[in-house]
Parts: sequence; structure tokens; C-alpha cells
Amino acid sequence: MTSEDLDGVARSLLADVVHCAVVAKTDKAYDWWKVLFALYPNSKATHAGRPREKALLMEALEPMFASDDGVGAPAPCTFCGISTSVLWAKSMLPLFDTNKALNSIPPGLRGWPVCRGCRVAMWALPYGAWVTAGSATVLSCETSAAEYEFAARNVRRARRIAQVGFSGLGASARPELVALRALRAVDGGMSAATLWSFKNDNQEPWLRVSRTRRVVPRFLATVDGNKSLRRGWRLLELALTQRDRDGKVSVDGVGEAARLVFEAEDGRSRSLVSQVHRLLWDTDRWTSGDRAVLTRLAFRYEKEIHGMEPDLTGVATLIADWIEHGSGSPRGRLAEYRNAGLSGYQLSQLLYRAAIRLKMNGRQVEPDPATWQPFLRKHARAWEYRALLGAEVLRVLGERGIEVAEPPEDPRERERVEALVEQPVLVADDEYYFGGA
Repeated sequence: MTSEDLDGVARSLLADVVHCAVVAKTDKAYDWWKVLFALYPNSKATHAGRPREKALLMEALEPMFASDDGVGAPAPCTFCGISTSVLWAKSMLPLFDTNKALNSIPPGLRGWPVCRGCRVAMWALPYGAWVTAGSATVLSCETSAAEYEFAARNVRRARRIAQVGFSGLGASARPELVALRALRAVDGGMSAATLWSFKNDNQEPWLRVSRTRRVVPRFLATVDGNKSLRRGWRLLELALTQRDRDGKVSVDGVGEAARLVFEAEDGRSRSLVSQVHRLLWDTDRWTSGDRAVLTRLAFRYEKEIHGMEPDLTGVATLIADWIEHGSGSPRGRLAEYRNAGLSGYQLSQLLYRAAIRLKMNGRQVEPDPATWQPFLRKHARAWEYRALLGAEVLRVLGERGIEVAEPPEDPRERERVEALVEQPVLVADDEYYFGGA
């Protein structure tokens, strides 16, 4: 970038900062001040004692992005290494120490050396980030084109927030959805992405990190290009959508589905497979065809993302035979399997009882110990094997026509769902993204 480029960006930043810092709290533009306060809580632009007149505040803030004046000893910029004489305190930088922390400035310096380019970049960050009134989320990716797509859409969203506030966005898309849409720039290749969500305030700052695996873009391309998988993904989105009493969307299923592809650094994230497993057991919701495509989606995810392709046929057939032909009602046996299915110990007992019962009933049973082992022994992803087994059992039961308490269909509701299912995945509509739909 040239110095003229930086001049233009700096002027735009200052104009926005000054405008939102002097408007009334009831003004829509005040929402952008909330964003700045969450990232730079002690800066001159967000401090409670800031001037409320535009001219005075502009005069106070203009030195922030001015060229180096050469006063003071030059030092390498903290972030890029270019020589600079400008020192910034932590109050001007996002995600730095709070006032509760001890001083961490390098020895012998009165502040952090920050060159003009990095000073401008630090305050341009909210525009390229996905922001709320209290936090910001940024993306790092192996593919620069994906980073560009993520930032470009967020710049447009930031402009919208400054104009109409957060209330004008409606049910806004989650950052995970914006990131997955940006990963389409990888065009089905291999590229890992990381979302960094943070808040920098005076009391309790935090940082949350979630990542996708390198094969996620290829998985998304596969889903997009396969009718069955695409239908499974859309059913997942619709199932995760929640509405309030007035029928308005309170939890956006499109964003929630995208969130399942990201794995939190602290391990507290939901898995796509576990979510599909829970949904499949909602036996009053799905037809056999719906269960089949959701099951296929879970299988493909495990194969593409984790390289897992377990042999489920033998064990699933044994359990389905027991549910269909064992003593008592199929509904009761299905409930018994549901309670035991995710526990290795309880599943081993159930398989043992099922095999013995079927044999005593005169049915042909030839269990293969090797096929039982992945579902019973302890290993890192054993629960996913058992979750996939549950999906396969339900699919087999559906193929055999064994339905448990499936309610009669409402033709109009089914027609509405079918229309929604046929829509593309990862909603590419800008109107939806900006809250218009």
C-alpha cells in the first residue's frame, strides 16, 4: 500500500470513529461505538471523558494515524519489524492486557512500537471481523482468497451496522457460516481455517479458538454436488432452527449447522455426528427417507473428515433383527437400545442378550467378534462409531418398513419442508446475510 492509500483509509476510520463517538445513545450509529468500546475500552475514542464535539474529538484523534514524526529513538514495530518512533499503550490495541494486568511493555520502552501501517490495520480490524456489541471474530486460513472473502463480507456488514445498528440485521448469520462460505474460494481443495473470537475489556477479557480440518472444503464441495447429501444437510439446518412464540427465528439453523464443522480448542464443541445421532432418535419427526439421507451425511462426514469407514452392517443387522423379532414390542426394544447405544459396556451387554435371544428363538445368528470390537473397546473416537451404528440401525429398520409411532403426514407442511430442503446449502443470499429474509 502507498502512503496515499493509508491516508484514505485513515480518513475513513477517523470519520466513522468521530461520528459514532458523539451521537446520542439512541442513535443507530451508536452500535458501532459499542463495537469499538469492546475492543479499545480505554482509548481516547471510547473513554467516558472524550470530547462530545466533532471538531475537538477529531483534533484529539488525528495523531493516532499520523506519519512517524521521527521524535524519539526508532525501534522495530512490534508487529511487522519496520522501524518506527511511535509508541502505543495497550489501551489502543485490541486483545491486549487489561488494567488488572501488570505492565508487560518491553524493558526500556514507554510503550509498544507500532508503525503507521499497523496502527491503521489495528483500527481497521473491526471492519474485516465478524462483530457483536461485545466481541469480534477474525479468520486465519491457509488460503488467502478465503480470508479475503471473509473480510470483504464483514466490511459490508460493518457498514450496515454503522447505518442501521444491530437491530437492522435481523437474525444475523454466525461467523462460522460466513467462514464456511468463504472456504468455497478454496474450490474443493485442502485448507484449514481458524476462527479467533475475543473481547478486550477492563474486567474479564477472553479468547475462544475453533478450527476446521484441512479436508472441510472438499467435504463441503461433495455435499454441494450430491443431491442426497445436500438434502441431508438442509434437513439438519431445518431441524436446528428454532422459533419464538411469534414464529420469528430465534436460533438460525443454517448458522448452527455451520458451527458443527468447527472444533473448539477447549473441546467444548458439538460434533456433527453427535448432533445427527440425537436428531435421528426423534422418531416422530422423520420419514425413512429422511433418516437415510441424514445417516448418509453422517457417514460421509466421518469418512472425509476423520478417515473413518467402519463396517456397521453385521452389528446393525443383529440389533435390527432383535428389535424386529425379539420378545416384547419393537418400540420397547428400540427404547432399550437407545438407552444403551452410546455406552460401550451397556452396548456389549445388549449385543450379548440380543444374540442369545435370537439364537434361542431359532433364528440364524453368526456374530463376528472382529466387527463387534470397534464399538465396545475404549479408543479416542469410539463414541462416534457407536453414534454411526445407531444411525445405521435406524436406516435398516426404515428399509424393512418398521416404523415406531410415526405420525400421519400433513401434506401442506410436507410440501413446505420439501421446498426448503431443495434450497442450496450454506445460504449464498446476501439478503439473508444482511437480515432481509
